[in-house]
Amino acid sequence: MAANVETMFSVREKPWHGLGTIVAQAVSSKEALQLAGLDWKVEQTEVYTAGGTRAEGYKANVRSSDGAVLGIVSDRYRIVQNEEAFAFTDALLGEGVRYETAGALQGGKKTWILAHLPHEYIITGERISPYLVFANSHDGSAAMKVAVTPVRVVCQNTLNLALQKAKRSWSAVHSGSITAKLDEAHKTLFMAEKYMDALGKEIEELQRVKMTDARVLDFIEELLPCGLEVSTVQKRNVEKLREDMKARYFDAPDLQEVERNAYRFINAVSDFATHAKPLRQTDRYKENLFLRTLDGNPMIDKAYQMICAA
Repeated sequence: MAANVETMFSVREKPWHGLGTIVAQAVSSKEALQLAGLDWKVEQTEVYTAGGTRAEGYKANVRSSDGAVLGIVSDRYRIVQNEEAFAFTDALLGEGVRYETAGALQGGKKTWILAHLPHEYIITGERISPYLVFANSHDGSAAMKVAVTPVRVVCQNTLNLALQKAKRSWSAVHSGSITAKLDEAHKTLFMAEKYMDALGKEIEELQRVKMTDARVLDFIEELLPCGLEVSTVQKRNVEKLREDMKARYFDAPDLQEVERNAYRFINAVSDFATHAKPLRQTDRYKENLFLRTLDGNPMIDKAYQMICAA
């Protein structure tokens, strides 16, 4: 497990981002809070300088369980407790919702929950499962965010394309009326349905875009560029990455029944971006991979934009 992942649970098997420990079955929100180590509150205290002067306009967000300081925030910051986040998804998805993963990153500064949306989609003969990710921060560094992440079931590739016709995420800063913002966020399910419908139509379009092998190789070189002024070692490393992506397009077992088209290419890029290990793997590698389920993966988005522009 990555060093920055403080607590975590997952269901049956590790999810596509590779974090977590296996539990026997999905759990209720109350159990999820306990299993994920999120059954604590955030409390605010005054902030003082080393000389004892109070820092006006600022508060310290402190974890109730151990007194850890999670962040220094302004007076306008409004706390969203972990239990509120879980109550949000309970209300959003209906009674009896079961969660896939939940946990805390960076010493509790960031928390998340992930639920499997109840409706699965069959798009061009393939099962696509939509997941709902709710992420929160307690250090003032990020807004609350809800995002839909579609996953191709056969290979666990994420298909979170940045579509122009439908949004897949919603966010709100920690200020003003948090209750009103959470009420507004209940429109997320409508957003998810609209996004999945748009994704289905886009996949059909991508399947109609034929790609020659030469075009695929050109795109791979564009996605994984190698500058003129690079060392022999760097050039060799880039070539290794290119060969990896080529293999995911030409040889992946799950793509053998898919014609050589733009959809196949997007899946190969997604497979590479979602599952390939970097040449240098940092402690935050898996954490960063997970966070891209919220913000989108730049490589997948670039591949999609290249196809749209061709």
